[in-house]
Amino acid sequence: MSETLFAQYFNEESRPLDFYLKKMGGYTASKKALSMNQDDIIGEMKKSNMRGRGGAGFPTGMKWGFIPKQSAKAKYLVCNADESEPGTFKDRDIMRYTPHLLIEGMVIGAYAIGANHGYIYIRGEYTREAKLLDQAIQEAYDAGCLGKNIHGTGFSFDLTVHRGAGAYICGEETGLLNSLEGKRGEPRVKPPFPAQAGAFGGPTIVNNVETLAAVPYIINRGGEWFSNLGKLEKSGGTRLFCVSGHVKKPGVYELPAGSVTLRQLIYDHCHGILGDKKLKAVIPGGSSAPVLTADEIDVVADIEPLMKIGTMLGSAAIVVVSEDYCVVKLLARITRFYAHESCGQCTPCREGCKWMEDIIERIEHGHGREEDLAMLLDISNNIAGKTLCALGDAAAGPVMSFVKKFRADFEAHIRGGKCPSA
Repeated sequence: MSETLFAQYFNEESRPLDFYLKKMGGYTASKKALSMNQDDIIGEMKKSNMRGRGGAGFPTGMKWGFIPKQSAKAKYLVCNADESEPGTFKDRDIMRYTPHLLIEGMVIGAYAIGANHGYIYIRGEYTREAKLLDQAIQEAYDAGCLGKNIHGTGFSFDLTVHRGAGAYICGEETGLLNSLEGKRGEPRVKPPFPAQAGAFGGPTIVNNVETLAAVPYIINRGGEWFSNLGKLEKSGGTRLFCVSGHVKKPGVYELPAGSVTLRQLIYDHCHGILGDKKLKAVIPGGSSAPVLTADEIDVVADIEPLMKIGTMLGSAAIVVVSEDYCVVKLLARITRFYAHESCGQCTPCREGCKWMEDIIERIEHGHGREEDLAMLLDISNNIAGKTLCALGDAAAGPVMSFVKKFRADFEAHIRGGKCPSA
């Protein structure tokens, strides 16, 4: 069995500081890091081939290196714990069971970039996890692992949990920063990028929960060790896959990056499709990822392999669809979500998402027209790549892929005036 960094500790007894210190080697990495040169820490992160686990997959060490060494304004480290991509639930388990891993990772990251204040921006629905984080942060303060003069090194770092209010758009890093500042949660024009002007105008790094929780392992065991856990050259470490939908054993699975195909994950780890039915479709990276057919799942579940076939790993949220589930109904649900969650700032997204929702709902309820499919492709093409943030692409990608790959299902709805499986 391959080594796991997180999943073996996903239980209630792993949560307290005492367990973290005695059983997980807690806060030894931060002690080590605070004795290191900051450039050396960033160097280890680059060696690790750790790529952001929030969806974009950008190399973490490179991202940290963008922060200017000197700044007239305070620097900030922000954890994106919004986790609002449908199908994603692995960050929740990290915060619920191993909150000190995240806290220690933030201490190390803050020291590496020269920040003295950090925020964990958590989605509003995660009330339990927000409370548990507050408790763990207080434990860390009481033990001298947070606050002033951490471990007697002279470095000080304060950490605040900031609860969002359930807006998907605040998972986008600049929308998150606006919300953190008390402004309307909508994306910013870039440049400037957050590394130059982020939270409160200061240089800021925004990282995902899983990304930051891996940092203590990287510092303790070295970037090269972490990189070698992965099976592809550009992807180090392990990955947490969230598998949901029509599988016999849904849940969070931790596997070496680049080590498994979608087929292996579904059939070997999740024990196959419910009721031993046939597979119809797989969404490989959360609802915003273009869909794959059953014939396309012999692909390694990692960033580049999935990109090559026109989809993405995203947050590694894999949604499995069986043969008897209506894909028109599924797309209607996805598109309704994006129309509701659009912040309305960009015209193509604001208007286009609603138009797509109306057309797909029309098809789903038996009032579709032959020209609707061409219209859907035209509208989605006018959204993709034409908005300030990726929500436009997130809404357009599923529509384009579902209509192209499952066109017969849509045509059957239109011709029959109802869902054929109804």
